[in-house]
Amino acid sequence: MGEGNAEYGRKKFKRSRSHFADRITADGADGWPVEPGRYRLVVSRACPWASRAVISRRLLGLEDAVSLAVTDPIQDDRSWRFTLDPDDRDPVLGIRFLHEAYDRRERDYPGGVSVPAIVDVPSGKLVTNDFQQITLDLATEWTAHHREGAPDLYPEPLRAEIDEVMEGVYRDVNNGVYRAGFATTQADYEEACRAVFDRLERLAGRLERRRYLVGDTVTEADIRLFTTLVRFDPVYHGHFKCNLWKLAENPVLWAYARDLYQTPGFGDTVDFDHIKRHYYVVHQGINPTQVVPLGPDLSAWLIPHHREQLGGRPFGDGTPPGPVPRGEEVPPSGRP
Repeated sequence: MGEGNAEYGRKKFKRSRSHFADRITADGADGWPVEPGRYRLVVSRACPWASRAVISRRLLGLEDAVSLAVTDPIQDDRSWRFTLDPDDRDPVLGIRFLHEAYDRRERDYPGGVSVPAIVDVPSGKLVTNDFQQITLDLATEWTAHHREGAPDLYPEPLRAEIDEVMEGVYRDVNNGVYRAGFATTQADYEEACRAVFDRLERLAGRLERRRYLVGDTVTEADIRLFTTLVRFDPVYHGHFKCNLWKLAENPVLWAYARDLYQTPGFGDTVDFDHIKRHYYVVHQGINPTQVVPLGPDLSAWLIPHHREQLGGRPFGDGTPPGPVPRGEEVPPSGRP
């Protein structure tokens, strides 16, 4: 990571663009053709950007086509670590740190070592860390390997509307909480924090009479909003000072988030233990004591949401994904 964990929150926040923006496509235009078993998706369950890819992969049934590597939620100055695996090495890639796959692709790359990352297993080289594009390609380029009954997460007739909704969600919510949390001046913090809650209020208005953000089924837009909402009260409300109100205090967004959490493919990928330990331990510039709070009470995520009264079908004409594959289950410490 270069400057180390102690730098988090001590300098003005600016999100790096994904330096490695190659795409894995059906036609292999970038030199990386869709090929089951060839690629490994490296994620941290703590990271909202990586969690998008975990949810998409599960909803689409790509578990057998693209293998999954889960890093330790606490990275050190050498990048994300595979210390959850035997011998502290990823069993497929044989590496101890994600930066090794980056280094095999290119030396002295800008932007640091981020997740999600897709690695080419035969060469051990990073293919892409383009978090904005990875999930879209899983939905549109890997269709030949989707499970039977997989939902269409990026339906062509709705793409313009989905893109418009996602742009505001990204700027003000997904990225906005980080701008607030890592702000180094009062003015920067207040501007970012107000933008977060202004956008959340508008989203609540949109979701008051409709079950999902766009159309009547789950789409990419819902995945992207969910990964921030599920972290809101555990980390963004306190740790990132986004505390005008809690998610649990907004009836519409709280019910919407619970609806998604209780939908197969969403909540069964969430590890609250990883989330809390990553933010509170790694961001030493914000939380130098590295003390991890006990709350909030997670049992409320299982309370009935009653959003089905709005209609809508999460998977459209499709079906829910099956059980979580063996070895990919979230341990009891991370669940309500």
